Amino acid sequence: MSSQLYCNSLTQFSRYKTRIVTIGDVPLGGDNPIRIQSMTTTDTMNTIATVEQSIRMIDAGCEYVRITAPSIKEAKNLENIKKELHLRGYNTPLIADIHFTPNAAEIAARIVEKVRVNPGNYADKKKFESIDYTDNAYEIELERIRERFTPLVKICKEYGTAMRIGTNHGSLSDRILSRYGDTPLGMVESALEFLRICEDNNYFNSVLSMKASNTQVMVQAYRLLIQKMQEYKMNYPLHLGVTEAGDGEDGRIKSAVGIGTLLEDGIGDTVRVSLTEEPEFEIPVAKRLAERYANRQSHKPIPLISNLTSHISNLPYNPYDYKRRPTHAVVNFGEHNVPRVIADFSEKQNITPASFFAVGYNYSVPLDKWNLTDLACDYIFVGENKIDFQIPGTLGLIYNSEVWEKLENQIRCYPLFTFNDFIDAEQKSEILNFITITIKDVLQFSNFQMEKFSNCVFVFETSNEHAMAEQRRMFIELMNTNCDVPVIIKRSYSNVSEEKFQLQAATDIGALFLDGFGDGIWLKTSNQQPTTGNKFINATAFGILQATRTRISKTEYISCPSCGRTLFDLQETTAKIRNRTDHLKGVKIGIMGCIVNGPGEMADADYGYVGTGVGKITLYKGREVVQRNIGSEKAVDALVELIKKYGDWVEKE
Repeated sequence: MSSQLYCNSLTQFSRYKTRIVTIGDVPLGGDNPIRIQSMTTTDTMNTIATVEQSIRMIDAGCEYVRITAPSIKEAKNLENIKKELHLRGYNTPLIADIHFTPNAAEIAARIVEKVRVNPGNYADKKKFESIDYTDNAYEIELERIRERFTPLVKICKEYGTAMRIGTNHGSLSDRILSRYGDTPLGMVESALEFLRICEDNNYFNSVLSMKASNTQVMVQAYRLLIQKMQEYKMNYPLHLGVTEAGDGEDGRIKSAVGIGTLLEDGIGDTVRVSLTEEPEFEIPVAKRLAERYANRQSHKPIPLISNLTSHISNLPYNPYDYKRRPTHAVVNFGEHNVPRVIADFSEKQNITPASFFAVGYNYSVPLDKWNLTDLACDYIFVGENKIDFQIPGTLGLIYNSEVWEKLENQIRCYPLFTFNDFIDAEQKSEILNFITITIKDVLQFSNFQMEKFSNCVFVFETSNEHAMAEQRRMFIELMNTNCDVPVIIKRSYSNVSEEKFQLQAATDIGALFLDGFGDGIWLKTSNQQPTTGNKFINATAFGILQATRTRISKTEYISCPSCGRTLFDLQETTAKIRNRTDHLKGVKIGIMGCIVNGPGEMADADYGYVGTGVGKITLYKGREVVQRNIGSEKAVDALVELIKKYGDWVEKE
């Protein structure tokens, strides 16, 4: 693999420059703004319903409207939809979403401004077969794909229609899986095969995407795609998205982790947030993710990385392959321990046992005992407050160092120092010390013996607008100086709404965890909105760890957004399944509206609930069909029985 860096800089924000692709009157790429798009959920044959939903999306800020065209009849009806939108004064570019039907794509390309094709579905049938191809046999398969795909390329070229070559992690063809495995590289090669056919026909109006439900895979695939494009002198614009992100807070956090990680490095020309909700609700989330980067270039300078130009050979980590930063263990931080969650009660007054309810600890007065939830934080920073009651045995308290020194009882109580105060302090904990660290402090580490910090955990802080990059720079410096002290990533936000706090924290901290950085998470907000309390902040912290798959604390739902292909009410069904299964910690359940988003799309789900006909559901264990064509009124019960059969069920307490 080439050592070319996947972005312009790891320390100075700038947009990654791509070629301009013409999509109607709304060009994509180059110096154009990050475009916002979404997809209709109506039946494409219902012209008026599709038009009216499209208008709601456009009025919310949608710049491209995608509509499914699963067969020829839907592709032809795109003309009626487009005419009706024009009659109502809307000229927003339309995108036809195609999976298995080349003839539908060829019709749609003559009508709309852009078509989306999925390489894994367009010319291949998926049977989950492993095939040992010779080089010659593989070339024959590529020639078959060329014959199938070239007619669409020529039509797009003739009509000035743009194309997105959209790879999905879960729908890689058997051919790609047999040669490259279920990997980010396989995703990239799947798209490049189709892209080379476009270029051979002198067609360059293409956009690329590398979508996955697993945020680690998604980010690595986009980075690898850029590295490969640079190798082949390509610069196509990128469509960003996390597939099957789900709904509610989980869907927003997961989307922010995946999309935000790339936006932080200037990557991405258009964004679609995939929520199991009405499409107009996706638009504000996508806009909030993108708008942070309109003026990011003016951030405070971050020290350059020594000996790093445009190559990654001198980086102490591999941005294309997840590996957690090696650390030594201090109490329950670092080494093989899951990342810890720290709650901040420093500005709270009159802390009582009831105060801990918000962070996962429920105190029973009659029984005089604590009950812990799955979202129980690990430490609470109390600052200068004093706790005069017995705390749960699994919890630790963090005090400002000058207050800690005066405590009569220091059991499970630990001091927080500034860097200079720790160096000068006479009294320190023999068990665990927390030290607030800034980038200025980190750059001094070569002057100290690391043994000084053997029972310490660093708390990384930053006030830089480009905060993720500055904290990443701090981790790189630690690794370059062979410092294996565990690190808590701390971020404080002020004057932001609840949703902005959630999206920004997921972006800033999630990006670091995806690169293997971080042994703890500490979130704080100083805004005055009463809704953004400790419970919401604590849930956000656990949600970020869940979305990065670094600490699993609850059931994960891989749920596709609705579209015109959906065979049941996804929102209602997802709610029903959540109600029955949300206590199954660590179990992943895929909820797919149709076979297009079926066993492949939910590639790493433990159980699958897939629409296969009107009112008919097929259940999967992993990728294997277990029960076919169950009536939808009985399907949720059947799913529960399936989970019980395979030993993953526990009763709710």
